[in-house]
Amino acid sequence: MRFALLGFAAALALGSIAQAQAPAAPAAAAAAYSSASKVGDLIDNPAVKAALLKLIPDVINHPQLNEAREMTLRDLAQYAPELTPAVFAQVDAELAKIPKS
Repeated sequence: MRFALLGFAAALALGSIAQAQAPAAPAAAAAAYSSASKVGDLIDNPAVKAALLKLIPDVINHPQLNEAREMTLRDLAQYAPELTPAVFAQVDAELAKIPKS
């Protein structure tokens, strides 16, 4: 049992070292909005919200959307069946045109 705990502790320590050495994401990818962005970040930007209102108005106008601010738009697919892979592709293409502010 003690060896299993030591192995687990070592795995945790090595995992955190590996994460610390992981390469950073490209700046351009971090600068763009996407369906992987948090809902709060998306709806707080007027240009992004306007684009989303055109593409997924029922989702953006949902009365409980504000409660999902910390979720990503992709996370909402489990609650909104209209959020299909094809819709996410449209959303991502449209949001890529909007610079992150």
